[in-house]
Amino acid sequence: MLKKAFLFPGQGSQYVGMAQDLFDNSAEAKEMIKTADQALGLNLSYILFSGPEEQLKQTEYTQPAIFLHSIILANLIRTLSADASAGHSLGEYSALVSAGSLQFYDAIKLVRARGIAMQKAGAQSQGTMAAIVGLDPNKVIECCNEASSVGLVQAANFNAPGQIVISGSTDGVKKAMEICKTNGAKLVKELIVSGAFHSPLMEPAKIDLLNVLNHTPIYDARFPVYANVTAKPVLNKDDISQLLVEQLTSPVRWSEIITNMINDGIEEFYEIGPGKVLQGLVKRINPDVKCFGIDKYSDVEKYL
Repeated sequence: MLKKAFLFPGQGSQYVGMAQDLFDNSAEAKEMIKTADQALGLNLSYILFSGPEEQLKQTEYTQPAIFLHSIILANLIRTLSADASAGHSLGEYSALVSAGSLQFYDAIKLVRARGIAMQKAGAQSQGTMAAIVGLDPNKVIECCNEASSVGLVQAANFNAPGQIVISGSTDGVKKAMEICKTNGAKLVKELIVSGAFHSPLMEPAKIDLLNVLNHTPIYDARFPVYANVTAKPVLNKDDISQLLVEQLTSPVRWSEIITNMINDGIEEFYEIGPGKVLQGLVKRINPDVKCFGIDKYSDVEKYL
């Protein structure tokens, strides 16, 4: 049997209409969506199905929306089982649910609290993010260090070789963008975000998240979950809790995560959730591994 890993997407993969076909075709999906609405005291299903897009893009709604879609899909596939899992930023919560470390009802409330905390921190400390394509990671780090003289900035997402996102204060990020261009970056593009995610500007969100985490049951994982902060597998519940807090201000080491999974014997990857972002990143990291996507009910039917 080939060793399989489940991958779960993060913010940016959402789209209006997500999970509608799951609701229409599966009684289990319908019940989970109703449970989420009830747990949050929020008509999340309406935002999922109908938008508007501007509301769905708001961090406090985006995060539970993507999480809910992903976990419904993970619950519906019957003939697939994972040997490991990982999630990009927010997706790490979905990965932990898939591994039994978090329970769905607790996790949907935790994810909503995380989204609110991050949106609040973004409003308190104005910052931005930018994509840098075509530069070596060490060179991007050097550019950020040089730009730090005018404002806080650091590498936030090591997504794939030559594809890195930086994050920090507006002045710091804009200066780093200039320096990256000067150093030969093929593409430098500011992202439309509501905060400087995965940078020290998210420090206030740690306090709010920790308050909720302290009242959330967390269990040892049934199989390894590769953490964003370390890119290494984690199983222990106490380590998991600490890493979730650190994740808010630490870079997402996605390229390392996939490389480490492959080195540990994973041969097939399944992106479970909206979009195809992670499939594209996996192929950039290693074009030889098999990668599949599960987003719609028609995808689920192959694994019932």
